Parts: sequence; C-alpha cells; structure tokens
Amino acid sequence: MTEFDVEVFYDGACPLCMREIRMLQGRDQRGRIRFTDIAAEGFDAGAVGLPWEALMSRIHGRLPDGTLIEGVEVFRRLYAATGFSMLVKLSRAPGISQLLDLGYHLFAKNRLRLTGRCTAGACEVHQKRPAPGAPAVRVGSPAATSPAEASWGRGLT
Repeated sequence: MTEFDVEVFYDGACPLCMREIRMLQGRDQRGRIRFTDIAAEGFDAGAVGLPWEALMSRIHGRLPDGTLIEGVEVFRRLYAATGFSMLVKLSRAPGISQLLDLGYHLFAKNRLRLTGRCTAGACEVHQKRPAPGAPAVRVGSPAATSPAEASWGRGLT
C-alpha cells in the first residue's frame, strides 16, 4: 500500500483555492492526500518537473507512481480519497464530464481575477524568483501560456 493516493499542488495564496483545500484537509481522515503549497517559501517547481507558471495556470496533482495529472482529474482523485466516490462516478458521466472540464477551464483562466488579485488589467500573484539569468514571467503573459494551455478546448474530447 502506498503512503498517499494523490499529491495536490495548490496555490496557498488563493483565497478560494484555500477554502477547498481546508475542506479536503478536514475530510482527509486517513491521510491519503499529500498537500503541497506552491506559494510556500522554498517550494521548488523543478522538483515537480513543471515550470511554476504551468503549476499556477491550473491545478496539478501527482500519483504515487509519479504520473502528473491536472484539471478536473485532480479533483476526482481528491474527492475519491475523501469519501466522495459517488460524486466522482457522476463526474465521469458523458456530458457532465465535458461540462466540468469546460467549467474548470473557464475558472482556471479567470481565477486570479475572480479571487480579487487583478487590478487595472494586471494580475498580481506572489512572486517566485526566476532561475539566475532567466527572464521574469508574469502569469497570464504570452510567455507563460503554452499553446496547449491557450487552447480552451483542451480535454473536451
């Protein structure tokens, strides 16, 4: 048996995200979730194998075998680990699954604005220091958005 079912990489500086994380922490009575705050001092995105900007663009998780997952699938794994198996099963139903993927995509794309971290057209997030010699990248800038991340239809097949 593994030490955990899923590790979640979450933005601890996001008020709405923290409400969900606190709920999950309270329900994780068996300790099946490993919680990793990407906003924490000393967090190293390189250890995850993804750029920090990618981790900020949408929720990510890691399975015990090292497989990275993202988006709605992370929530399915979190909810399964905390006793919401019937909700997870429902979330996989045709039509519902696609709606959840679309809804999460829209939320993730607008998360900073929806949580009050945008003013005058610019979204401020906690700053991570770039590697020496690397240019600083603001989340949501063209350099921080890969072609796959820019495609709103991702995951809707």
